Amino acid sequence: MTHLAVIKRSPGVRLAACVLALSFTAFVVLCLIQHIAMADTLVYRAEGRAVVNGSDLYGFTVTEWKLPATYPPFAAILFVPTTWLPITALKVCFILGNTALLALLVHLSCRLAGRATRAPFLLLAVAAGIWLEPVFQTLLFGQINLALVCLVLWDLTRPAGALGKGFALGVATGVKLTPGIFIVHLLITGRVREGLTALASFTGTVLLGALVLPSATVDFFTRRLYETGRVGLAWIVDNQSLQGLIARTLHTEHPGLAWAVPAAVTGLAGLWLARRLTRRLGGDSPWPLLVTAVTGLLVSPISWSHHWVWCVPLLVVLLARDRTVLAAALTVLFLARPHWLLPHQGDLDLHFPWWQQPLGAPYPVLGLGLLAAAAWAAYGRWGDGGGGPRVPAQGVRGAGSGAGEPVGERAG
Repeated sequence: MTHLAVIKRSPGVRLAACVLALSFTAFVVLCLIQHIAMADTLVYRAEGRAVVNGSDLYGFTVTEWKLPATYPPFAAILFVPTTWLPITALKVCFILGNTALLALLVHLSCRLAGRATRAPFLLLAVAAGIWLEPVFQTLLFGQINLALVCLVLWDLTRPAGALGKGFALGVATGVKLTPGIFIVHLLITGRVREGLTALASFTGTVLLGALVLPSATVDFFTRRLYETGRVGLAWIVDNQSLQGLIARTLHTEHPGLAWAVPAAVTGLAGLWLARRLTRRLGGDSPWPLLVTAVTGLLVSPISWSHHWVWCVPLLVVLLARDRTVLAAALTVLFLARPHWLLPHQGDLDLHFPWWQQPLGAPYPVLGLGLLAAAAWAAYGRWGDGGGGPRVPAQGVRGAGSGAGEPVGERAG
């Protein structure tokens, strides 16, 4: 039976499709009214043009915000096709493509949770997901966050021993180095073969970049990689990493060791918790992967709010575990975007009073809370039949009678 026939025969699917159409239309109208520039898309196009023209990849700035290229040369090679389209057509492609990737991310998140994807749930999740602040910002900026998360999730939720498992993760790391934390995740959780495959794949992206853009490759890995200020100001409210939280709390632009030491401790603790949870809950549990994702977002010098698109798999997993109230509360948080409600023009970000600090850093506060819950799960009574929250003690795919149950039905 075709998908069209299913839609015609299912009132639930038809209603969900209408909700999605209204949600997407509202988003497009908002973009047109606000004259959204999609600045990051323009940067990607400029990177592709630099490859085609043979100009200095890291010597240009574009848009009124004077944005430079910040990704490895391999990413610029992949951006060459963005030069084939007029700017307006390119923006349309990015909006449609990111919306499709959001649907794929919901599906992959269901797979991560060990549940089948129901069509009504998928459509409604995309309709609501467009307005989650990290996803919304990704669409507005024309970012590639959704593509990278989908690459990582698709690869790491494939069956153990699948041909080339780890390859897509290496490619994602070659585009934007931050997914590399999942390579470490694979190595420390005993999936050495997959980790080495990812490492080899990443190395291949570096070599390809060096072959096509030798000067840019040397420039990036010997100089640009360490210029974190080139990416943006670490203390502004846009930065939802641990460094941003600490810089604003201490009212300083350069927190130095006050950030570096907690970041190192958080990174080691997060990866250790992911390893421990893998041993306790099983290799198919979604929690070690989510803990690693949050750890990477916390310890990265800069994690713009749109980098937190990992909120989508987190919410799906919570729904699949019947944590409806918690999922609803976090959905409200990601919809409310409290950090944007605070005055943040100029250097006002550095002058938040103490009571505004949690509102200015909702995502790192949430991330630290998730790591605390992970520690409870790893070392406490979580999932062992005690009084704490219930978490399955075995792998989610194929574990128990609930495996494969549609997440849409479980979540209501």
